[in-house]
Amino acid sequence: MSYQVLARKYRSQTFDQMVGQNHITQTLTNALKNNRLPHALLLTGLRGTGKTSSARILAKALRCTNAVNFVPCNECQSCIEINIGRAVDVIEIDGASNNGVDAIRDLRDNVMFMPSSGKYKIFIIDEVHMLSTSAFNALLKTLEEPPAHVVFILATTEVHKIPQTILSRCQRFDFRRIPLKQTAEYLQKLCSLENIPADKAALWLIARQGDGSMRDSLSLLDQVISFTNGNLGEAQVSQILGLTERSLVFEVFDCLLNRKATEIVSCLEKLSHSGQNPNLFLEDLSKMLRHSLILKTDATAIGMIDLPDDEIELLNQKIKDVSDSDLHMLFDMMMKALQDLHRAADAQIVFEIALLRMSQAPQIADLKSLLSGAEKAGPALPKRAEAKPTAQAAPKALAPTVAAVKPYDFDDERWLTFVQNLKASDAFFASKIENLMFMGCKDLKITLQPPMNLAFLAEQLQNSEMRQKLQGLIDSEFGRGYNFEVLKGRADAKGESAQALATKKQEKAHEKLEEEWKLDPRVQKAKQVFKGEVKMTKKESV
Repeated sequence: MSYQVLARKYRSQTFDQMVGQNHITQTLTNALKNNRLPHALLLTGLRGTGKTSSARILAKALRCTNAVNFVPCNECQSCIEINIGRAVDVIEIDGASNNGVDAIRDLRDNVMFMPSSGKYKIFIIDEVHMLSTSAFNALLKTLEEPPAHVVFILATTEVHKIPQTILSRCQRFDFRRIPLKQTAEYLQKLCSLENIPADKAALWLIARQGDGSMRDSLSLLDQVISFTNGNLGEAQVSQILGLTERSLVFEVFDCLLNRKATEIVSCLEKLSHSGQNPNLFLEDLSKMLRHSLILKTDATAIGMIDLPDDEIELLNQKIKDVSDSDLHMLFDMMMKALQDLHRAADAQIVFEIALLRMSQAPQIADLKSLLSGAEKAGPALPKRAEAKPTAQAAPKALAPTVAAVKPYDFDDERWLTFVQNLKASDAFFASKIENLMFMGCKDLKITLQPPMNLAFLAEQLQNSEMRQKLQGLIDSEFGRGYNFEVLKGRADAKGESAQALATKKQEKAHEKLEEEWKLDPRVQKAKQVFKGEVKMTKKESV
């Protein structure tokens, strides 16, 4: 058959045609121009990102007789032979099928011969990680000190399998995942060259499924073109790739954010009819949550989000009133659902129940927005009280009443209550706070101090996250308007921790109960009959 797949037909022939690897192409171009090209290069990265293409382009740049600024002409005899894989002085070796020590010995003998033409002889070893230990050892000396006319180019997708002795002898180049936007734009360019009409949304679906690999994306494009007979629409691409239309993904995402449990049922029905893969759909939703959290954290970090501009704008609109904590909770539930899917006997049931659970989960409101809302609502109360004064109430009598209920006039008993309430909601954080000694509260400032044996607690509470958390908890318990300080631990510190206060309170309660029991007529009668004394009292649980 004469047909050539797109991945081969449009293989990059110069560094300028490489997509998404500017950091490598620029480095190699400058090395060639400045005569600083190393004798051994290691190209590593995800499949289909241009490692072998870069090796061939570099070989052409070194051997092309008509090259201008090391840009190969792709027309001379040398370039043509390299393109079709028949160049005598450019030897491509498949590391998977030539992984024995004998193959490397043959290579080592071949290295000593001068090139038949040109200045350089180039050895390209693909999938070099497949070489055996003996083969790697046989390659060491030649790789470290090859003849001046030899350049080694090693390519691999699993660099962790290569011995450090080999890595230290090579200059390493890491190929990155190709961003979805650049992949989609390149697919659009190829469709124009092939005169194939294609929707932008359809090409984004293909690029997303390619997962950073240009070769995978081009293979999928070939498949989709055959299926659609040369007219690429979003619906057709979703059908052939087993994906869901983006509109349905956003519809489900909106139902989860706004807890629309009733509407999620109709979405589940649509997903069931479309034959959607539950695992793929949850992965799409988890990526949406990931994008949302990045946008909520830094709205300018659009470069980290591989979505079309219109989808980013739509996502921003949907999450503007959603708290970060709520997104984190939904993401945790999503990860739990993905784990359950892998070990479920019926994945569809687990998928449906997971979405229903998320749509019915309680919404977590942002504490900052709640407090700001309380501030806005607060000043309205005094104005209403002043607008309608009663005849019996004297204005001067209001001052003592307000002063008597100041929220910050509290003692160690109220601090103990705060810590005990914290234990019920966050036992781990309370275990640290209960060891701090309460030194008092003055001028809206609560003073705390750790004992000498726990002096590190003062340093921990200098952490901005922990300070913010404790400040929020204090605001929720006592009301706004004050702050706290944590002194350094000292041996002569005078104060009592919540733990010590709780113990003292329990002892006092026991002593009081003991006194009451001693005065009980039945106890007195027993002492008289048995002529004894009460040595110990014990309260039994009913």
